[in-house]
Amino acid sequence: MPKTRLEKEETVVKLKEKLQKSKALVFTDFKGLTMAQLSDLRNKLRDQNAEFTITKNTLLKLAKPEIDLDGPTATLFAYDDEISPLKTLVKSLKDFTIGKIKGGYLGSEVLSEAKIIQLSTLPSKQELRGKVVGVLAAPLTGMVSVLQGNLRNLVYALSEVQKMRGGELQG
Repeated sequence: MPKTRLEKEETVVKLKEKLQKSKALVFTDFKGLTMAQLSDLRNKLRDQNAEFTITKNTLLKLAKPEIDLDGPTATLFAYDDEISPLKTLVKSLKDFTIGKIKGGYLGSEVLSEAKIIQLSTLPSKQELRGKVVGVLAAPLTGMVSVLQGNLRNLVYALSEVQKMRGGELQG
């Protein structure tokens, strides 16, 4: 059943909210994907605080006039981490060997398909945080090891002194 004008206006308002809230957008041609594949992809993206919805091009254009797309379109809205959802989307499309990236936005910057694929190779925020923690912890770990080494050597030295004096420590 076709949507009424009021329903379309509500959809445009919701799209505008999603567009303002999202940090990254990716438009894809989803033709050929099965419902199971779409559901699987949506579930993976939902876990990353992202949304993957099928959107009408005319309603997208009403919500954001600079968007000009042809053919069936599904839109990825990434709300927190910009990179993780891109990685998931690009990997899924590659695994399915169906679907094509049309373009997108990172903030206000327009992205081509090549740029989106390139961004999908970057580490996610979680991976970067882990690397930073590792870099910060490495010198501390080394310092602890050095200090433990000095204590260990002191214990060995005292143990040897004890052995030399016949097993008793005299104070």
